[in-house]
Amino acid sequence: MTTVDKWMTKNPITIQEEASIIEAIHLMKEKGIRRLPVMAGGRFVGLITERMIKDYTPGKATSLDTWEVHYLLSKTAVKEVMNQSPQTVTPDTDLATAAQAILDHKLYGLCVVDAKGQLVGIMSVGDMLKAVVEFAKARA
Repeated sequence: MTTVDKWMTKNPITIQEEASIIEAIHLMKEKGIRRLPVMAGGRFVGLITERMIKDYTPGKATSLDTWEVHYLLSKTAVKEVMNQSPQTVTPDTDLATAAQAILDHKLYGLCVVDAKGQLVGIMSVGDMLKAVVEFAKARA
């Protein structure tokens, strides 16, 4: 079985823990991504996703207007919303184990860290599907 390092997205786009939620939203939209590993002093400290931001953002039933919501999100740091203990795998984890972790925890991706806990990649469901497509083509 092949390992995560062959299929993961290497050198993922990250955000600093002190950045605002608005900055995270803009970065995700600009880069077309749904999750951002969070860094502090060069260390991987968490993960923020579109879903976490949606869950944090006031709903349409709020009495706040658009500008007030924008202001609140511009003053809220990523570290206040992020998952401080995201599920991780190492580059040498086999693909089946990584896929099982995604299924078991109902995730859309995993952060890939080395033995020292340094972020080295992201393994998304999209990356998994690329592997499945390649395996299917190879069998055909």
